Amino acid sequence: MPLGKTEIMEKVKAKKHLGQHFLKDESIAKAIADTLRFEGYDDVLEIGPGMGVLTKYLLEKPTITYVIEIDTESVTYLEENYPKLHGKIIAQDFLKYNINTIFEGKQLAIIGNFPYNISTQIVFRALEYRHQIPEFAGMFQKEVAERICEKKGTKAYGILSVLVQAFYDAEYLFTVDETVFIPPPKVKSGVLRLRRKENYSLPCGEKLFFTVVKIAFQQRRKTLRNSLKTLNLSDNLREDAIFDLRPEQLSVAEFIVLTQKIEADGI
Repeated sequence: MPLGKTEIMEKVKAKKHLGQHFLKDESIAKAIADTLRFEGYDDVLEIGPGMGVLTKYLLEKPTITYVIEIDTESVTYLEENYPKLHGKIIAQDFLKYNINTIFEGKQLAIIGNFPYNISTQIVFRALEYRHQIPEFAGMFQKEVAERICEKKGTKAYGILSVLVQAFYDAEYLFTVDETVFIPPPKVKSGVLRLRRKENYSLPCGEKLFFTVVKIAFQQRRKTLRNSLKTLNLSDNLREDAIFDLRPEQLSVAEFIVLTQKIEADGI
């Protein structure tokens, strides 16, 4: 006899390693589904659908909804209760899964109520597929959502902010209270939307750009002259005024200029 929703929810809640909190407020689930513009792609991939509270609203949209879920009991529930998902449930770990096994290079959107403990990893994984993902939306721990959308000059501005905003326009949409989840988290959540920039190819080496940003913020209190020492820059380049700054003082555009200067130095 198939397990009911309550029984499965109790089993899923017991698996603390999933790090996920399930929405019980239908209006918020609908609002999250409505954040996508559904333009420039035919497919949507929801990460971590759980019991399908968000999924049901995505299935009403003019796109084809796929879900990727690692928890076997949630997969069973989705198979038994959402016939429209037949053949569209991927029982895998998004962080290890090659999305082109299903999508074969097609454009798609990503959405989800993301598990807090792996949400930044999900973003970095999605960035690897940025050429295929024109839109990305979902719910994060509020602090993480704000960090992704933050601008230069603040403590929250960092690696995640720069790398995401190099390729996407990031918009913080609304805050979600703790009380609408089962089990309730200890922090508020935030919903954001990322829309890929029209020209998202960087005018510098992308691999070097990632390296420069990550190394710079690993020692964010130091000036770039000190934090980027490991790149073995020439003495002439190190005298450039940009190296007097700390990483949080540079915009995304200025990080691109910095990378170009380092490239010209022969790195």
